[in-house]
Amino acid sequence: MKSTTLTLIASLFLALQLPALAADDNGHVMPAEQAKDRVWTDGTVKRINPNIGKITVSNVRLAQLANLDNPDMPALALMFRVTDPAWLEQVKPGDRIRFVVERLDGALTITALQPVR
Repeated sequence: MKSTTLTLIASLFLALQLPALAADDNGHVMPAEQAKDRVWTDGTVKRINPNIGKITVSNVRLAQLANLDNPDMPALALMFRVTDPAWLEQVKPGDRIRFVVERLDGALTITALQPVR
C-alpha cells in the first residue's frame, strides 16, 4: 500500500512538472521545448512487460525527471510506457539505463533510452 501511494504521489508530482506538449502542423505530438532541452535521468530496470509495452525502473530520482535541483527527493520505482517496444528487448532486469521521460497521450513515456555499460 505504501509503495502504491508513493507511486501515485510521484505520478501526480510529475504531471505538474513535466513540460507541456503541443501538436505540430502534421498533428504529431511533440514536447513544447525542443529536444536539446530534454532531461536525461538514470535508473535500474526492475521489471519488463513487453505485452503492454511498459517498463518499471527503480532508483528513479524525481528531481531529475522534473529538472529540479533537490537531492533530498526520494528515489522511487516507476512504470513507464516506451515509444519503441524494441527497447524492451535490449535491456533486462538489473540493467542500468539512462532515459528521457515525456508525457504522451496523458501517460509518462520513455522517449529515449540508452543502456549504461
